[in-house]
Amino acid sequence: TFMPQPIEGVQGSGMHSHLSLFEGEGNAFHDPAEPYLLSKTGQAFVAGLLHHAAEITAVTNQLVNSYKRLIVGTEAPSSITWARNHRAALVRVPETRVGKEESVRIEYRSPDPAMNPYLGYSLLLAAGLKGISEGYTLPEEATSYLNASPGEQAKNPVAELPQSLSQALDAMEDSQLVHDTLGDHIFEWFLRNKRAEWGDYKAQVTPFELARYLPTW
Repeated sequence: TFMPQPIEGVQGSGMHSHLSLFEGEGNAFHDPAEPYLLSKTGQAFVAGLLHHAAEITAVTNQLVNSYKRLIVGTEAPSSITWARNHRAALVRVPETRVGKEESVRIEYRSPDPAMNPYLGYSLLLAAGLKGISEGYTLPEEATSYLNASPGEQAKNPVAELPQSLSQALDAMEDSQLVHDTLGDHIFEWFLRNKRAEWGDYKAQVTPFELARYLPTW
């Protein structure tokens, strides 16, 4: 199924997106002199994705159900972090094989199959290229945070992805990047339609609520 989280307690359906950037015939993300072989251009691109992640999440994860996949304790990201090997990171820089060093790429792990690819990839590119044009600085790799217990993570919190479609729409509505990339028409209609969808969801009384609260009250 393309539904992001069809079954409780099971890994959801992701649409992990691998991104590469070329300048002429060369991989602009590759530099053998840099840590992890990730060039300054690649580092700024990742920094752009992280900086604008919350703003673009309403598009990369556009269903109410999408946010039941982006939770702690799964291989889907819930925090705005990057790492090389940890699958709970929002952005991964996968290690390359020997002899394939020039294939350095970036993996953005929050999107799910409900994403409109025309809109979603436009925003991923816009965020990454903004990081390059503005010279964003890449934060430290979040391996220690992602490997920590929930209690330890609470002592050193990092920014979280929106936890609901409503939160994601709030972040999108305040984003100049998303507005400029999508244009007035799509920006306004997307917000309007998704606000209506959230309103419909809020009006529903779910089996969870009935089972948990009805016998008590």
